[in-house]
Amino acid sequence: MTKKLRGLLVAVLLIPLFGLGLATPALAEGAAAGASSVADDPSADIKDRLAAIRGLTVTEERPTTTGHRYFLLTYTQPIDHDRPWLGSFQQRLSVLHRGYDRPTVYFTNGYALRTTPSRTEPARLVDGNQVSVEYRYFTPSRPVPADWSKAGIRQGAADSHRIITALKRIYQEEWLSTGGSKGGMSSTYHRRFFPDDVAGTIAYVAPNDVDDREDSAYSRFFRNVGTPECRAALTAAQRELLVRRDRLFARYTADNAAAGSTFTTTGSADRAYESGVLDTVWAFWQYSLAADCAKVPAATATDDELYAWFDAQSGITGNSDQSLANYTAYYYQAGTELGAPSFDVSHLKGLLHYDYKELYSPRTYVPKNIAMRFDPSAMRDIDRWVRNSAERIIYVYGQNDPWGAEPFRLGRGSEDSYVYTVPGGNHGANIEKLPAAESAAATAKVLEWAGLGGDAAAGSLSGQYHVPPIGPLDEEGLKQDRVRL
Repeated sequence: MTKKLRGLLVAVLLIPLFGLGLATPALAEGAAAGASSVADDPSADIKDRLAAIRGLTVTEERPTTTGHRYFLLTYTQPIDHDRPWLGSFQQRLSVLHRGYDRPTVYFTNGYALRTTPSRTEPARLVDGNQVSVEYRYFTPSRPVPADWSKAGIRQGAADSHRIITALKRIYQEEWLSTGGSKGGMSSTYHRRFFPDDVAGTIAYVAPNDVDDREDSAYSRFFRNVGTPECRAALTAAQRELLVRRDRLFARYTADNAAAGSTFTTTGSADRAYESGVLDTVWAFWQYSLAADCAKVPAATATDDELYAWFDAQSGITGNSDQSLANYTAYYYQAGTELGAPSFDVSHLKGLLHYDYKELYSPRTYVPKNIAMRFDPSAMRDIDRWVRNSAERIIYVYGQNDPWGAEPFRLGRGSEDSYVYTVPGGNHGANIEKLPAAESAAATAKVLEWAGLGGDAAAGSLSGQYHVPPIGPLDEEGLKQDRVRL
């Protein structure tokens, strides 16, 4: 076939995809070889360059700190990357612009997009641009009607690949990726399927549930975390929430009725209450520190004190239809690919109304009209890749965070990759909270991968580049880290 004929054929094939806004950036550029574009003009304003990328729409520019510009955007994504002709949806993202000469950090949020300007720790360390993305099927980044079989990790990784490929026309320095909790998991999944999209990944508090049927690690965690006194206090408080169920449940139903809550998804308010009680100890260690053990109500505490603690840990309306609707995409993924934790509840024997394994499972939190079928091979594939092929990944965990009970582990095939643990840390663990030597080593790697100096220069943080101090954008980012899901 002649070059001319091939070119015509490519153009013909791309026409319907252009109409949907789904032609991949690489194909689009190939079809329009030699054509100039505002997107490729470094002298053009960043807003105009973003708007010139096919499929990308700038919906708003919001004010932010000096030296940065902040944009909210949507990007046209195929519902199914393998069959793009089946339709598309608009995926939300944001761009925090620092400069064309700076590295760019891709933030795989894992959940809904937070639209307040903020900066992740890696973006601060490299003083770079930041692209933050809403994970597919979190509203409003959800096609209507939604084919939930397309909500998986391969499709999400392909979303990231298309966005990064498109934006590399503008941001041509090194790229890193990052995310916390489910975002850290998502950043790993993206690297599994597109390992060369970024130069390195910093994944925070990312669980790795390789075998969803084997969860003994979580039970071991709760038997050993903290001090015996703190564990005993938490057990007593959790039991009291069930011992006083009649009185506290009446208050629970009244408060939810006042909030307009319904409980169709969980099945009943009683099931929602019991699920919330099961969550309390997990939530305590996820968000609290050892010093907060002193705030756990005693078994002799008043109903008011116990109920307030329950609300602080699990949220009175947390298992209502209205609250769960924000996390349907997460629970769907947990019940089809990611897996979900379970742990020993023998200390609650005689106090539970429902079968624990059935109640405390992703199926409970997803509307029954959405079909779910678990694929046990998905996480085994990810774990195998991390151990055998992963390159340039940093994992950071908190010692007292239950999500770290089943962490990512490196293997003989993992290259230039590291696992760090913050002593006494919770789900907000980060590089800064590590012991000084480890924090410096991890920071050095981030700078090295970002192209900001060799290992030795970055390690001493000497030379021309200095890590910026924490500012307002970072304070907002740390605030969000404290409530990572």
